[in-house]
Amino acid sequence: MATKELKKYTREEVEKHNTDESLWIIIDSKVYDITRFRNMHPGGVSVFYDEDIPGGDATEAFYGLHRHEVLERPQYKRLQIGVIEGEEPQVEGRIPGAISKVPYAEPSWLAEGYYSPYYKESHRKLQRAVREFVDSVIWPDAQMHELDGKRPSQSVLDKMAELELHAMRMGPGKHLKGRTLMGGIITPEEFDYFHELIITQEISRCGARGYGDGLLSGCVIGLPPVLNFGSPELKARIVPDVLKGKKFISLAVSEAYAGSDVFGLQTTATKTEDGKHWIISGTKKWITNGTFSDYFTVGCRTEDGFTVILVERGEGVETKPIKTSYSSAAGTAYVTFDKVKVPVENTLGEEGGGIFVMLSNFNHERWVLCCSSARSQRAIVEECLKWVNQRKAFGRPLHSLAVIRSKLAGMIARTESVHNWLESVTYQMCNMSYKEQANRLAGQIAFLKTHSTRSGQETAKDAVQLFGGRGITQTGMGQFIEHNYRTITFDALLGGAEDVLADLGVRQAMRAMPPEAKL
Repeated sequence: MATKELKKYTREEVEKHNTDESLWIIIDSKVYDITRFRNMHPGGVSVFYDEDIPGGDATEAFYGLHRHEVLERPQYKRLQIGVIEGEEPQVEGRIPGAISKVPYAEPSWLAEGYYSPYYKESHRKLQRAVREFVDSVIWPDAQMHELDGKRPSQSVLDKMAELELHAMRMGPGKHLKGRTLMGGIITPEEFDYFHELIITQEISRCGARGYGDGLLSGCVIGLPPVLNFGSPELKARIVPDVLKGKKFISLAVSEAYAGSDVFGLQTTATKTEDGKHWIISGTKKWITNGTFSDYFTVGCRTEDGFTVILVERGEGVETKPIKTSYSSAAGTAYVTFDKVKVPVENTLGEEGGGIFVMLSNFNHERWVLCCSSARSQRAIVEECLKWVNQRKAFGRPLHSLAVIRSKLAGMIARTESVHNWLESVTYQMCNMSYKEQANRLAGQIAFLKTHSTRSGQETAKDAVQLFGGRGITQTGMGQFIEHNYRTITFDALLGGAEDVLADLGVRQAMRAMPPEAKL
């Protein structure tokens, strides 16, 4: 059906409609008839009786109170009756795939006129395709389920599987061989960690922290041990359905008794007399995606020490949801294993060699968290720069105040430092084997994650100050600021607490100290 052409008015014509019987306003060169709507306005009717509003231009007043997407809701679009003749709207709505023009809202390699040694044309093609997909497919699902607490829609997971996004989120490796990645715009052979970084960061732009973890983050950290240490038979049985988004997997290490201290785990695995099965008993806590997982990559205490075993949901396995600061869309769970019988063929790596399985996995998990954290901080910087540019206080734009500019300077500096360090570490990962990464980058990644999550918390705190009461309100102008502030500590805890990781980095540095180094 053809779109009805809107009538054109002059500002003088609009000015005549300034009474209760006929009340019009202008917002961004668009004319709205709010005669009947004014009494239904959620903020009350009094806002329309400012001397400059009836029949006048309410653009500044509107954007001081509302986000642009309010105008794009069907119930408000219907109020538009025309446009101002000879004028064009200045404010753009959400355009799927678009690159933000706000300074520092994008990493420099995406900003016009800037350069980077890390990204090739394949990275740029992938970024464009993934952003278009995220904005069109994932974004609306994320906003809906972050609120209702339901896990990501299966239709979204299926569409991601069609493009092999689940497989690409595991990083480069043999599991990509023979797959058609993102419709063929990149080959498995050229896929590297910068491509994975792009995918993680584009998904993070949704600003829905619980949903983001629900979007198979359990797979991102639970499947790599299977890919890297599982037997060929086990991989052939488990991996295909997981990468198709038909089956779900979680990493189950943390317990009520032990988190970062993996050697303190109390979940046990003992062998049957015939040596063919493990009997696993114990509990796991705060397991991402656990409520809807079919498989669990479980850290256990065994006779030989610490062992990692793949457990399938079945008799003796129970999960209960845990309510946390973010949405239950993440599927955060308390998991109990009550004498669960598991074939020894489900052992990942060597018996007693679980620490090596987990260390290599932790590096990748922490790096992924850094990718997400860095991009989330940019999103907050963008929100704040827009806000201080349109919000007035004491008769002036917020950015005219030195104290506001000081906070923005800190936000931008932290965001840029995190992203540039992340790119440096990612470059090393691209040029090291998996084993070399485990040996050389554990400390670097631990420091990076600590710096990134601490920076994120500082930025979240400052953003609330800039938005004031809106920064603690779950809807409206400050909704993403409030959400970020409420959920920012997840990154500081997942994959290892900040203080533990900082200590890990120092200890690794001290082990590498040359004996001849003296003052």
